[in-house]
Amino acid sequence: MEMEFTARKVKISRGLRTQAAEGMERIARILGKSASASIVFSAQKRLQIVEVTIQARMHTIAAKGKANTLQSALHQALEHAERQARRHRDRRIAIKRKPKQEKALAAPSAARIKSRIVQLVEQVSEEKPVHVAARARAAVAAHSFPASKAAVEPRIAACGEALAIKPMTIEDAVKDAEFYNRDLFIFHNLSGDMFVLHRRRDGQLELVKIPQNV
Repeated sequence: MEMEFTARKVKISRGLRTQAAEGMERIARILGKSASASIVFSAQKRLQIVEVTIQARMHTIAAKGKANTLQSALHQALEHAERQARRHRDRRIAIKRKPKQEKALAAPSAARIKSRIVQLVEQVSEEKPVHVAARARAAVAAHSFPASKAAVEPRIAACGEALAIKPMTIEDAVKDAEFYNRDLFIFHNLSGDMFVLHRRRDGQLELVKIPQNV
C-alpha cells in the first residue's frame, strides 16, 4: 500500500513510520493492496493528533486519533481505520451472499429490462394499425361567399372643397390635394381639359381625365 506522511509542527520518527507501515499492512490485507493512505501528524497545544485517510477502490476511510503522544494517537487512528475496513469488507461479503431472488428484486437485471421491451413491442404490434394515408389527408376548407356589407352613405363634399375655379396644372393640383388632405379634387387646365384627382383606398392619388364630349 502506498503511504504519504505529512508533519505539522511535529517530527516523524522512524518508529512512527514503522508503526504506521505495520498497521497499514493489516488494513491492506482487508481492502487490497491497490488502496492508498495519507497520514497527517500534528499537535494542538499538549495534544497530539494523527489523521488517517485511506482511499480504496470504491470506498474512503477517515480515522482520527488524539492522545498525549504521537504513538498512542497513531494507534487509535489505525485501530479505528481497521474497524471501518472490516465493516466495509463484511458488508460487501453479505451483499455477494444474497440469494439470487433477493438480488433480482433489489435491482432489475438486463434480462428483465429486455423482456419488458419485448412485451411493449408486442402490445404495440397487436393494436389496431393506424392508416397513415388517413392522417396525411389535408383538411380542405369550403369557401363561402362573404356576406354583403351594409351600404355606407356617401360623403358629400362642398363644391368649394372639391372644385377648383381657377385653371391649374396637374402638379399644382397634386400639391393642393396633399396640402389640404383632399380625397377628391376636380380642376381644369389652361386648355380647358377637366380632370378628377381622387385618393384610393391605399392612400395613393389617382388622376382621371374627363372627356369633353360628356
